[in-house]
Amino acid sequence: MPAGAATHREWLRQWREAGPALAAQRRNELLHLSDDRALAASEALLSLATTVPLAPIRRRWSGLIEQQALFHRRPPS
Repeated sequence: MPAGAATHREWLRQWREAGPALAAQRRNELLHLSDDRALAASEALLSLATTVPLAPIRRRWSGLIEQQALFHRRPPS
């Protein structure tokens, strides 16, 4: 077996073992999250958007229409 494949299998094994433990940790943290801490965390994330200056063109055009057109294209049959 090539060294890359062995490394990949080891990485996969580690994630399969860690995945349930990480999910349980996340559930536990959310279960014990107070409203105040949740609000503070969301406020901190939302405030990041105001620290990045918005280019003038972004105030008139976001590219959303073009993005939606790309998402709705179907591959040729």
